[in-house]
Amino acid sequence: MSVPATFRAFRIHDDADGYRGGIETIALDDLNPGEVVIKAAYSSVNFKDALAGTGQGKILRRFPLVGGIDVAGHVVASTDPTFKEGDAVLVTGSGLSETRDGGYAEYARLESKWVVALPSGLSLRESMILGTAGFTAALALLRMQDNRQSPALGPLGVTGATGGVGSLAIAIFAKAGYQVHAISGKADQTDYLKSLGANEVLGRDALSTTRPMDNARFGGGLDNVGGPMLAALLAQTAPYGNVATAGLAASHELHATVMPFIIRGVSLLGVASAGTARDIRDEVWRRLSSDWKPAGLDAICTRETTLDGLSAVFGTMLAGGSLGRTVVRLAESH
Repeated sequence: MSVPATFRAFRIHDDADGYRGGIETIALDDLNPGEVVIKAAYSSVNFKDALAGTGQGKILRRFPLVGGIDVAGHVVASTDPTFKEGDAVLVTGSGLSETRDGGYAEYARLESKWVVALPSGLSLRESMILGTAGFTAALALLRMQDNRQSPALGPLGVTGATGGVGSLAIAIFAKAGYQVHAISGKADQTDYLKSLGANEVLGRDALSTTRPMDNARFGGGLDNVGGPMLAALLAQTAPYGNVATAGLAASHELHATVMPFIIRGVSLLGVASAGTARDIRDEVWRRLSSDWKPAGLDAICTRETTLDGLSAVFGTMLAGGSLGRTVVRLAESH
């Protein structure tokens, strides 16, 4: 299979004409070098993509770059014998749309060390409904369980519950046998959150305490918003529970005390999905394609768009209007 002379991509610039992103026609030689070339089938939209695509966050470290931190498709050429033409593969994070051209293009050229063979339990589309968001949620649970988290400690709280990471975390945690309490300011989405596996849906006031420690109501949790809600989640976590932090939708700051750590033995675990070591990356995808695979992935994909619709999706996401996951269709049929 040959690569056409030109193809479409959502490319981001920052130069004398300002910061901007949009659809361009580019050639394969415009992309970063790499051992594996794929015909892209799907990508996804993450909060980080919206920040990068609009310039509201300093994500890209060089310009111009193709946006999109996720991509899945079929190999069309490879100089690495690990991958051959026709193989279904995916890449999440790994420098895409940060230091390397990303997945918002009809073709992508990738470093083979980050390319993951599509697990047998997932379709290409399912892998991108999961994408970095699902990978982040599963990595959080893996880190928590490595630190002895168990359902016996109590329910896991999930903040930012209607977003991509939050929605997938609810479904993944429930599939893994945990009680899950979704914490959201969107009361009208209670039915959606319960359909994903949430046992309870709590308003943001559940994490309004400003006390350094409060009654322990959670065995642990995953925070996607930062700021006071993360501090309150720590204050309400049971002894030796784990709280994973994976986002800053509300604030990058954390004003807290050491009391939950030194009195209850609570652990705060950072989740940085982009640079995850290869052995851990493979384990996360193994779990996501088997015992942690959410039953209702299609329900979590609340929107499908094309390259032309990206800018509108970014605006909705940054305005706090996102629900579930948005998949980007990059080819006509897959």
